[in-house]
Amino acid sequence: MSSTSFTSVSFNTASSWNLKRREGGKAYVRCGSAASSENTVRVGVLGASGYTGSEVLRLLANHPQFGVALLTADRKAGQPIASVFPHLATQKLPDLIAVKDADFSHVDAVFCCLPHGTTQEIIRGLPNHLKIVDLSADFRLRDISEYEEWYGQPHRAPELQKEAIYGLTEILREEIRNARLVANPGCYPTSIQIPLVPLIKAKLIDIKNIIIDAKSGVSGAGRSVKENLLYTEVAEGINSYGVTRHRHVPETEQGLSDAAHSKVTISFTPHLMPMIRGMQSTIYVEMAPGVSTEDLYQQLKRSYENEEFAVLLGNGVVPRTHSVRGTNYCLINVFPDRIPGRAIIISVIDNLVKGASGQALQNLNLMMGFPENLGLHYQSLFP
Repeated sequence: MSSTSFTSVSFNTASSWNLKRREGGKAYVRCGSAASSENTVRVGVLGASGYTGSEVLRLLANHPQFGVALLTADRKAGQPIASVFPHLATQKLPDLIAVKDADFSHVDAVFCCLPHGTTQEIIRGLPNHLKIVDLSADFRLRDISEYEEWYGQPHRAPELQKEAIYGLTEILREEIRNARLVANPGCYPTSIQIPLVPLIKAKLIDIKNIIIDAKSGVSGAGRSVKENLLYTEVAEGINSYGVTRHRHVPETEQGLSDAAHSKVTISFTPHLMPMIRGMQSTIYVEMAPGVSTEDLYQQLKRSYENEEFAVLLGNGVVPRTHSVRGTNYCLINVFPDRIPGRAIIISVIDNLVKGASGQALQNLNLMMGFPENLGLHYQSLFP
């Protein structure tokens, strides 16, 4: 075979697996281009120069059905993706363009990875034929007045908010399957709701006394340059932030209140950790009268025994962020507190994958009628 020839690898779906290019005896897996197959779903990534955009592209490199047709990044327009993210240099991808120059006539679906506050008007202007997964917070809160209160600006697309489906896959799978616009959940709300929603629905815990101590890697703050995220500001220390006013609070309370059919208010404090990625939520709950930690464990086991990405660990095994690095898994476990009647729930995710781009891909798989795990069979990078 010549150094420039291509070969396809068979896969157990209707279309071929990603193309591989052989150069100098080495095989490079390339993200399938939109022209790879007539059955390929043509995907656009808006805001491809940020961390969630780059994670979407990393995950799509192993997806058998999605091909990248469009990449936007206004400040990097005209540049190849390799100049922005050298780790993506082996993928065959289109150059970056400005959103205003994008032609969506040859695109079937988009991942919108733009900052909060900029997404509503852009999505409102997109063609109606597109399936959209929005990774910002702009469509997560059903109450647009609550959005204005927490995000400091009025909602610019209230008519779209009415059709947006909240994309917590394990909880709202059927609604997501039939959606055109999905609001992908935030990282903290994902790590909190996955363990708590089944317990609240089963009335096993007191909804008035939920305390959450959460910790995140620095990538959760995005890629823009900020003084408090400089290496010398973050390394060798931890700090709380957004105390009582973190923007993920109303989103989390919205989901928990839906599960309880009544208003849930949480005590939530996030912390910035000197690591790149990873998130842990340690949740302290008061159990309902007569309920034990074993009851909580068994309820989570029943709820998630057939789920691929929400995983209840064996008794006594403590979830670790190292165990989910680069993956779409949420690992959970339950422990008895020293205080009678209370329990400690620990949940870990990769904030960029299950907390963002991985769950977004899981959702788009559902929306396009594919198995939701396509492109997500990554094991943790360890050590």
